[in-house]
Amino acid sequence: MEVVTMTEQDRTDSRYDVVVVGGGAAGLSAALVLGRARHRTLVVDAGEPRNAPSAHMQGYLSRDGMPPAEFLALGREEIAAYGVELVRDRVVDVARGEDFTVALERGGRVRARRIVVATGLKDEMPGVPGVAERFGRDVLHCPFCHGWEVRDEPFGVLASSAAGVHQALMVSRWSKDVTFFLHRVAEEELSDLDLRRLAAAGVDVVPGEVAGLVVEDDRLTGVRMADGTVHPRSVLFVAPRPVPQTGLLEGLGAEMNETPFGTYPVVDPTGLTSVPGVWAAGNAIGFAEQVVHAASGGYRAASAIVGDLRMTDLDATLDA
Repeated sequence: MEVVTMTEQDRTDSRYDVVVVGGGAAGLSAALVLGRARHRTLVVDAGEPRNAPSAHMQGYLSRDGMPPAEFLALGREEIAAYGVELVRDRVVDVARGEDFTVALERGGRVRARRIVVATGLKDEMPGVPGVAERFGRDVLHCPFCHGWEVRDEPFGVLASSAAGVHQALMVSRWSKDVTFFLHRVAEEELSDLDLRRLAAAGVDVVPGEVAGLVVEDDRLTGVRMADGTVHPRSVLFVAPRPVPQTGLLEGLGAEMNETPFGTYPVVDPTGLTSVPGVWAAGNAIGFAEQVVHAASGGYRAASAIVGDLRMTDLDATLDA
């Protein structure tokens, strides 16, 4: 599917049954279901998927190992077959009224009876030189996403807080050679249970601040400490700070829930927010949503919207 940019005429006061904000797994899945249900649907995609740095995605049955860009390209082709429109743009505002009015960054606006927010989140990297540049290659964050591919290699785990103990313990499932770098976390912040579990898992604990990475021939070979010591490692797991892209939902007055991993909307099992007519799916509703979860969430939201619009239209006919 060719991603197009709307003309000013197209963008001004066009009315859709549903506007889907975000063209990742959640948004495309929702659009597919809506298109198949014969609803006029527009996907507005800024083109900034969270998993863009990854060469492959894992754990999605029948799509295991597929590059994320290929997965999204196939999704765009599928929704086009059902008449769904997709534009490369960014939604800057959604206003409530009889319809929702959706303002686009490149100008103009469209109207929608229902909204799906699938804007995801951004990963903010720890401020250690080299980490952001190698993220998705040999600097990783999710063992379920990448653990098999790097199994049995020497792992490092960079602590961003005492909660990093959990990550160190989890990745030890994929390698018996794991070093936990405390970085700016004091050893006293670890509980006795933490230390005993780390010892039981065979995880080495290294205090002191991490100064940077050692990279040779475009491969991670070590972690350099502030005192100059280098620990040979070929993989480093980090815990990025998740930054949910939920500004549109907050602007609509959606009820939000603050968690240790960011603030997300309160939703029902279908993804319906506290704002009537507005659903959310994917990483817009939680930090831990993987691609397979996001696709499922988009499907659930769309099927709920199809039912909602059907009953609304039938009731309007009865009232008339």
